[in-house]
Amino acid sequence: MRSWIKISLLLIYLISFHAYYRERIEALAIGLPLVLYLGVFAVLATTLLLAAFTRLAWLRWLLAATLAVSAVFLDAYHQITDAYLTYSAFVSMVYAGAFVQEALQQYHYAITLAAARALLLLLGIGLRPARWPRLPRALPPLAPVLGVLMLMAILFVRAGEGARGLPVMYTPLAYLGLFGYESVHDRVGPRQAVTLARTGPPMARDIVLLIDESISGNYLDLNTPAGVTSHLAQAQPGVAIVNFGYAASIANCSADTNVTLRYGGTRDDYLRINTTQPSIWQYAKQAGLGTVYIDGQRTGGNLQNLMSETEKRDIDQFIQFDDTPVVQRDMAVLERLLALLGDGKPQLIVVNKVGAHFPVHDKYPDDFLTFKPALPRGRFVDIADTGTREGFDGSPQDWVLYRNAYQNTLLWNVGEFFRRLFAQADLSHAVLLYTSDHGQDLHERGNPGLNTHCDSDPVPEEGLVPLVVIQGQGLKTLDWQAHLAQNRNASSHYNLFPTLLKLMGYDGAAVSALYGRALDMPTDDPFTFNVRFNARLGAKPDFRHIDLGQVVTPGVYMPVGRAD
Repeated sequence: MRSWIKISLLLIYLISFHAYYRERIEALAIGLPLVLYLGVFAVLATTLLLAAFTRLAWLRWLLAATLAVSAVFLDAYHQITDAYLTYSAFVSMVYAGAFVQEALQQYHYAITLAAARALLLLLGIGLRPARWPRLPRALPPLAPVLGVLMLMAILFVRAGEGARGLPVMYTPLAYLGLFGYESVHDRVGPRQAVTLARTGPPMARDIVLLIDESISGNYLDLNTPAGVTSHLAQAQPGVAIVNFGYAASIANCSADTNVTLRYGGTRDDYLRINTTQPSIWQYAKQAGLGTVYIDGQRTGGNLQNLMSETEKRDIDQFIQFDDTPVVQRDMAVLERLLALLGDGKPQLIVVNKVGAHFPVHDKYPDDFLTFKPALPRGRFVDIADTGTREGFDGSPQDWVLYRNAYQNTLLWNVGEFFRRLFAQADLSHAVLLYTSDHGQDLHERGNPGLNTHCDSDPVPEEGLVPLVVIQGQGLKTLDWQAHLAQNRNASSHYNLFPTLLKLMGYDGAAVSALYGRALDMPTDDPFTFNVRFNARLGAKPDFRHIDLGQVVTPGVYMPVGRAD
């Protein structure tokens, strides 16, 4: 009887994903691909049933726990994002593994639901059967291993594709095996030294790359009449502000964008460049600049966005704010930036702001509660970029509250930040490039899900960011106006690294040959962002074009074109 209970638990678990299977079957339609899919499904389901009859109790429970944890991972991902977990997305999540504890807090409700369902799987495999079938003793424990290896082989020859609609417990394990294989075998080459020639000194004493977090270009008054006040759309005394309008981000995930901004990867060659070419810090030092990194997001010396200890050694000042409340972090960033701009030292300053990463419940003070009703406050005051979403189920009304809280956050961490900057900073010898790492899916279209970015099939707003140049009124740097009409609403993050190098005095022609066009040139940008940044096993990056005519702005659909 116990054997039938075990089998029933496993079958009930598999059947509980019937909608997942049906979606895949409908996509394949009748034909050879459907036959192959059903064959692979049958083999994997069989190996799962065989695993339940492993004789050694410790080994049986080990298999049960491994398969259950793997199943929870994929099931929770589906519930959170309402999207399929691609291999590229899996690799991005592995790179973000340092924040697994925060992810557990952030999505504990969805993870709990997935874990409750996975109990069927855990018990179905782990419980001792009433009798042992007449099978070779080695076959049951080897069966799931062979199943994973079979799926790995399929994914390997199909560049990471081929696991859609299959039993969920096998996909993360196969992805993990492929990632381990790649980690051992993929070596692009050693990091190179700076070889570019310079034609002159840096064009400004202070060169600043100001990277905001999760600031969607369509929610600021820079680009949208109904957008949140940024203080960047109005003239400021003694300051030149050049608004390049909407720009395309490198990717819709933070780490992918940030590492490329620091190493200068191009659309055609970002993996090699990011891995082997000099960092922005090395270029700055070669140009005689000090190097400063201000990280408003992490504390305790923890690194993020694929920064390594080797890279950190090229940073003269590594600044974090361990004892500052999250709501005040961007203002602490500002205070440190003000001091650096006024210390008279030539330096490159790269900033990662707190911005508006979820949760946005408490990222603004009470005085900035302007857009109402907003998400309930008081429970996420110490969380920078993750936190539980208990009570947030992604309903249309929940997203109304979220969008209001998001706009309140923009009022504080963008609008108030720049108001104070312009009121207090000495920008006479400084040039600042301002953008965000990626945009946001704020579910204006009513699309399901809890996610705001990093989707494998994103809405265009996830790749839509602001792009602004700020400098002292009399400072002579690059000719930003020369091609502004052409470049406005038509440039991207890929234009920033060459711009920074030219500001440092590196030869423009040599810079363009290696890294592409700077903002003082016609950028001729395809206006795309990469949703398969970790293109592996022969897969190609997936660049999505942003059609500005389809961008959703607060409250209305508003087509946006290039400036005349």
